[in-house]
Amino acid sequence: MDIRSLRYFIETARLSSFTQAAEALHVTQSTISKMVRQLEDEVGAPLLVRDGRRLTLTDTGAVVYARGEEMLATLRQLQLEVRDTQARQRGTLAIGIPPMINLLFTPVLKAFRERHPGIALALSEDTGQAIERQVAAGELELGMTVLPADAALVLQAEPIASYPLYALAAAGTFQRSRRTLRLKELAGLPLVLLKDDFALTRALRNAFAEAGISPAIAAQSGQWDWLVEMASVGIGVALVPEPFVQRLAGERLHAVRIVEPALAWDVAHVWNGRYLSHAARAWLEVCRDVLGLKSPRGSPRLR
Repeated sequence: MDIRSLRYFIETARLSSFTQAAEALHVTQSTISKMVRQLEDEVGAPLLVRDGRRLTLTDTGAVVYARGEEMLATLRQLQLEVRDTQARQRGTLAIGIPPMINLLFTPVLKAFRERHPGIALALSEDTGQAIERQVAAGELELGMTVLPADAALVLQAEPIASYPLYALAAAGTFQRSRRTLRLKELAGLPLVLLKDDFALTRALRNAFAEAGISPAIAAQSGQWDWLVEMASVGIGVALVPEPFVQRLAGERLHAVRIVEPALAWDVAHVWNGRYLSHAARAWLEVCRDVLGLKSPRGSPRLR
């Protein structure tokens, strides 16, 4: 079946006029009439009842109209996805990255720019929970957060990395030989945490609640470096993921790993479960390659 004939027929039926269909499609009325007759010949039955200037659908015409609309919608989706495939060479991908997590992705950014120089990355820095909300609302296509994500939001997640958490405190807070700290021991220590809109703080509060701990929070901030500075002068204990212990801890700080239970900084990509662009899939591919991750069950299939 000729797609152009089908499109001309549907437009004619929708407008109930050969003249208006010709104007909408920027062709002559004779072309519209010819294409509709051609479609009727292919179907083997009349599709329109011509009663003067009035057009109505025959029974067969009603079926062809309904199914034809579905076919054209599928064709439009096909064209969209084909263009989207080409977007691996051009386009924009909006990604939300929380502070601190962004430090892990410098090698990924470098590799992505080398593989897909035509795709512009629109990077948005915000807290993990804010990014989850923006992804769920469709404002960002991809985001990164610390698991578990907000169960009230419709999100799909793919883990990126998992690192143990350490307690950073001023030298002398713990015995010099100490290397681990039981979670319940934090109950008796002042803590300096990120603000509550950070996904790590949400995860920590969940862990404290499960352990029956009421944390003594001395201060909260939206800046990692300030938390570490507060810890270094003895205001409280900061809880920091392993990759940044060496980066942040100096001679004035003592780092001990939290155990019983061990707390982990579980970083993940999140998206809203709707259509995931090929640019976004390209980003996930680069992340898996650079970070050594394999696509886990439930992750998007790359088609």
